[in-house]
Amino acid sequence: MREVTLAVTQFSCGPDHGANADRAEALVRRAAAEGAQVILLQELFEGPYFCKTEDPRYFDWARPLEGNPLVARFAALARELGVVLPVSFFESAGPAHFNSMAMVDADGAVLGCYRKSHIPQGPGYEEKYYFSPGDTGFRVWDTAFGRIGVGICWDQWFPEAARAMALMGAEVLLYPTAIGSEPPAPGYDSQPHWEMVMRGHAAANILPVAASNRIGCEVQDGQEVTFYGTSFISDQTGQILTQAGREGEAVRLAKVDLDAIAELRRSWGLFRDRRPELYGALKGFGG
Repeated sequence: MREVTLAVTQFSCGPDHGANADRAEALVRRAAAEGAQVILLQELFEGPYFCKTEDPRYFDWARPLEGNPLVARFAALARELGVVLPVSFFESAGPAHFNSMAMVDADGAVLGCYRKSHIPQGPGYEEKYYFSPGDTGFRVWDTAFGRIGVGICWDQWFPEAARAMALMGAEVLLYPTAIGSEPPAPGYDSQPHWEMVMRGHAAANILPVAASNRIGCEVQDGQEVTFYGTSFISDQTGQILTQAGREGEAVRLAKVDLDAIAELRRSWGLFRDRRPELYGALKGFGG
């Protein structure tokens, strides 16, 4: 038996970066006090979601991984609390900029960096203006509490990303997120679809999935997005173990047994019965 307690969080972000980091730290401390060992914060939690419009001023928010004060602060927190703590941040790397995640282990060590692979572009989510496509490939890390894979927001819609991390030995998938209303279609609610696609990754790969989303209404240069929260943890069959609401700051925890899940995964034979030689269309088809 190898039980691990996962936690997801959600909160609203304002213009004060220091206050946002303080709020994130408070939620991490709360989760750890409740017994969490792997704690997921939302995407780009240091500030408002600045990708609502295209504005070159926001490039000033980017920082390199090395010497990054936000990553250093949360690495020290992870070490103090003995928790695994992925940290989402806006990364500058030479002339390029990335939507990145630093994987911090329970001893405070930064195990490496993942750069978001799939970059969305549309009204309210103008990410191609700010971010280069990630060049790290999908990554998984051996941490104090299991082998963990992380995708970032739009990555969560791609089954290939989840399957790649599962084939790399991921035992848990984490998705820090910033998603909400669609400015061109204010009556459209993507939340059920957003949730279901990730629950499908859990079921298809027989491993738990956790997603942390932000909350609140943010307005930038007349563009408004209301983030719908509903951060959740699903089990290895896609069933919801715990979920927050659409509004309100939250911490939610769930315990999973990675050894029992591994045994179930082996018994199903999903990876044994794969036919990679038949999947060439996945590589060659760009439609």
